[in-house]
Amino acid sequence: MLVTKSPTKTPSQSVLHQSVQFLKGVGPKRSETLGRLGIHTIHDMLSYFPRDYKDRTRIQKISEAKIGAEITIHARILAVNNRMARNRKYILEAFVTDETGTIAATWFNQPFLMNKFHVGDNLFLHGKVGAYKYLQLLSPEYEVVQDDETNIKDGGIIPVYPLTERISQTQFRKIMKEAVHHFANHIEEILPKELLVKNHLLPLDKAIREIHSPETFDALKRAKSRLVYDELLILEMAMALRRSGIKEETGISFKVGTNVDTHIRKLIPFTLTNAQEGAIREITADMRSSKPMNRLLQGDVGSGKTVVAIYAILVAIANGYQAAFMAPTEILSEQHFQTIQKYLQHSHVRMHLLTGNTNSKFKKDTLEQIRNGQIDLVIGTHALIEETVQFKKLGLVVIDEQHKFGVIQRLKLKEKGFSPDVLIMTATPIPRTLSITLFGDLDISILDEMPPGRPPIKTFLVTKEKEQEAYKFIQGEVAKGRQVFIVYPLVEESDVFDLKAAVTEAKRLQHNIFPDRKVGLLHGQMKPAEKESVMSDFKERRYDILVSTIIIEVGIDIPNATVMVVEHAERFGLAQLHQLRGRIGRGSEQSYCLLFGNPKTQESRERLRIMTKTCDGFKIAEMDFKLRGPGEFFGTRQHGLPELKISDLIRDFPILKQARADAFEIVSRDPHLTQITHQKIRQKVLETFKDRLELISIG
Repeated sequence: MLVTKSPTKTPSQSVLHQSVQFLKGVGPKRSETLGRLGIHTIHDMLSYFPRDYKDRTRIQKISEAKIGAEITIHARILAVNNRMARNRKYILEAFVTDETGTIAATWFNQPFLMNKFHVGDNLFLHGKVGAYKYLQLLSPEYEVVQDDETNIKDGGIIPVYPLTERISQTQFRKIMKEAVHHFANHIEEILPKELLVKNHLLPLDKAIREIHSPETFDALKRAKSRLVYDELLILEMAMALRRSGIKEETGISFKVGTNVDTHIRKLIPFTLTNAQEGAIREITADMRSSKPMNRLLQGDVGSGKTVVAIYAILVAIANGYQAAFMAPTEILSEQHFQTIQKYLQHSHVRMHLLTGNTNSKFKKDTLEQIRNGQIDLVIGTHALIEETVQFKKLGLVVIDEQHKFGVIQRLKLKEKGFSPDVLIMTATPIPRTLSITLFGDLDISILDEMPPGRPPIKTFLVTKEKEQEAYKFIQGEVAKGRQVFIVYPLVEESDVFDLKAAVTEAKRLQHNIFPDRKVGLLHGQMKPAEKESVMSDFKERRYDILVSTIIIEVGIDIPNATVMVVEHAERFGLAQLHQLRGRIGRGSEQSYCLLFGNPKTQESRERLRIMTKTCDGFKIAEMDFKLRGPGEFFGTRQHGLPELKISDLIRDFPILKQARADAFEIVSRDPHLTQITHQKIRQKVLETFKDRLELISIG
């Protein structure tokens, strides 16, 4: 376990932790503006990295312009002309010159640019050369150069920073130049020499200089690699320390003999898949060990994770321990309760449901029985982590859809027992290549096989012209006795978004489209009792069609539902669409997912195309990561990880693998980072995880 006492700052560090106001050109007002960007100290300033770069390494002369070629020039405006063409569209021309010639920069139908340009302004222009009556740059990229910027750098690689409106790129670059010039030499190396040599990494101070003011693109690449490596090494170091801390704990060594196994299997009325059998073998080995289990069970919607969890629960109970099962919503915990109750109806397991909605008298009795050990299995929401919930002998914690919980909530539940085993389940497929990294502290079991007898869901994109045809198809399915989900992105109509909303559409569908069918409505703004009532009615087939928001995204199980309609499907991410589709196809009947949408961007068209081509959650997850990046797909904040400033888990995966290998190797040799060569890394880990120390210091 890391000792969390704040380390003593060296003189160089103290200089870097001075207020940003110490920099030339930063007064109290500008200091406030920088504060809004999260820049409070000189160290923050140096660690504020560019989001992009402008390539001015090849500034050409106007005399070099060749028709059809792309060119970058630095020129002065001679005249600006805004005229209307015969087709009533505006043409804006800025005639610019350098010492070798003149060319026109031409923009079509952008009259607002007139205010951007003034005679005498200096511009950088980049675009394709064309010719009409004279040479033109057609709709070029442009940057107006401030007077003071021409002195900074005419050409080269220019950094572009993510800024607020209150400070310009020019102003910010000048401040950054000051910071780098006077303080980069105070940056202390955090890596041991052997890591620098082994991975061919730049020294840290040089990497900081090059990231803000690169001499060449090769130097920029090397600087980026170094800073990405550092960020990912610290992340993986936290994972390695956490895993090491868990492995140092003494847990419960459960006995799992033939007798226990036979009794459990009698309660499961079907043959398990090979993937389920493999997961059970891995979980059983963990539970037999005297080290606490810390395992992620990752499987697509419908792959049978709950049955595997039941096996682990029954092992714990057979050994005289209690089990807790935490789900993110009341609807989901109630559904798990009903599902598990069916499996265990012929057992002697005493189980209770505990949610925020549990009435106070029943809750008081339940809490007393949990405390006395009269309840073997408690299923519930985050109500399980309240202080009033005390277990007599908690041996196993199962957490469903863990990314809906913070890491701290996970730990709170775990702390209710003496190093209980932990099994975490997720139906959100994480690409295999990344799950080892996002869940570096967990062992992983993957269910990549679906139970037999379920035909794959057929998915279709429904454009505006085909809506009526789709409604007829839905009528046909309902006539066969099937049920339908129709999901909308909004609850109520909005002035901001031109989207259909669940409340309004439920009325329209009932009165205009399906007058002879019963249409229900479910959304997040309803009271818990109302939601339960609607879901119960849908389950009991009192509704043929359920109009809903994405509240049904996770876990709701209606085997009779065979059609999922998603309105404005282009507004949803791939992972969400896949989860919504997973609400159907749970019985033996053919199921259909209809994506109503009008995708306007290449990305949204690609998303919907992927959905129509595959039902494989892992393939979809890979594509989702590529299209949207990990930040949106899987919020690092929810996972308890720090935000990544410069690295990208997809783009930088090779560096990530190296950083992970190095981190785990270091921690295997020095489990508490006490060696002199690891002191700086230790300090950096503590700084990075200062408000999340539970992540790394449990043990």
